[in-house]
Amino acid sequence: MKAEPRQVEVYLNDGLEKKTDLFFGSALIKNLLPQNYNIEVKKEGYLSWKKNLEVKEKEVTEIKSVFLAPSQVRFNLLINNVQKAWFSPDGKKIAIKEASQGNGWSLKLYDLEKNLKSHLIKERDVSSKGAELLGIEWDNDSKKIYLNAGAKEQEKRFFLELEKPSPVLKETNLPRPLQGILAAESHDNNNYYLDNLGFVLRNGTSSEAKINKTPFPVRAETEYRLRTFDNFVFLQESGSLYLFNKENDSWEKFLEKTNDVKLSPDKKKLAIFSDSEIWIFFLKNTDEQPLKKSGEKTFLTRLSEKIGDVFWLNPDYLVFNSGDKIKIAEIDDRDKINVVDLVEYKNSLIFWRENANALAVLSEGNLYQSESFFK
Repeated sequence: MKAEPRQVEVYLNDGLEKKTDLFFGSALIKNLLPQNYNIEVKKEGYLSWKKNLEVKEKEVTEIKSVFLAPSQVRFNLLINNVQKAWFSPDGKKIAIKEASQGNGWSLKLYDLEKNLKSHLIKERDVSSKGAELLGIEWDNDSKKIYLNAGAKEQEKRFFLELEKPSPVLKETNLPRPLQGILAAESHDNNNYYLDNLGFVLRNGTSSEAKINKTPFPVRAETEYRLRTFDNFVFLQESGSLYLFNKENDSWEKFLEKTNDVKLSPDKKKLAIFSDSEIWIFFLKNTDEQPLKKSGEKTFLTRLSEKIGDVFWLNPDYLVFNSGDKIKIAEIDDRDKINVVDLVEYKNSLIFWRENANALAVLSEGNLYQSESFFK
């Protein structure tokens, strides 16, 4: 067994069996009779982990990743008066929309590492007659912001280069889709396209570049999105998610209503979620228990309240918000899956800062950040 934090207590059938060590957080329990055991991992100040597992004769039962969430997580208020926030891909900065007295909205940049807020632009910089901020996209390197704004019933696109001492708002053209292309995706130096005939093409437009021989039945005035991971190609049609089966050249519906797909830190798994369900899809074979095969999927949980967003806490745990509750769930589907309530925030937007091992929460105009989850 290996657990975080270290020196947790391991109970078998309600009896204290061992503590994990101080240096590696691991423990090995020997000479157990072949049978099922109720296992509980506990430590003062943390929520416990429970599971019933079978020990078989001459086999090792592995529990390689137990994470105990703190029973009380401290959150610090960073800033207030936030209307909306967009986190940079590197998790170090946030673009923040604030209300300006008598001057519409303003856009600020908050540096999470320096705890410093700086001004970027105000509404009048987009248009002297006012404009609506429709959305923001970060460049992959977190050095540039793209803004879509509506002014005079016309949508315009701008960008800001953040590394310059005084970022200047510059207008750019709205991206135009390639002729005959409904969706595009780049992955591992390959470009994938879905054309208007329903074929997925890789690095080209000829018949030799086709992934599928049988076309997907595309529909007019419908939004499509390609998601490619290793040898797996997903196609999202509005809310429905399809997975391409190469063996029989067909598209199989994976989930009726899909909000997003998140790649795990070890790039071996996907978290796929809708408003109410979370699934795990395995991109590679696992060499640790529970053993999974490439292409296998696991139903994780179903929630009664709408799921907001889902992030990988580490390769074996997820953090997500459902209704006003922020939860943590393991992906080990042996016996009952451990799902715990961490904290409650109303109407929350969450973001997991992997580089800081901390959770950022935007709730009712206030931006908070947790203490580090890993000591």
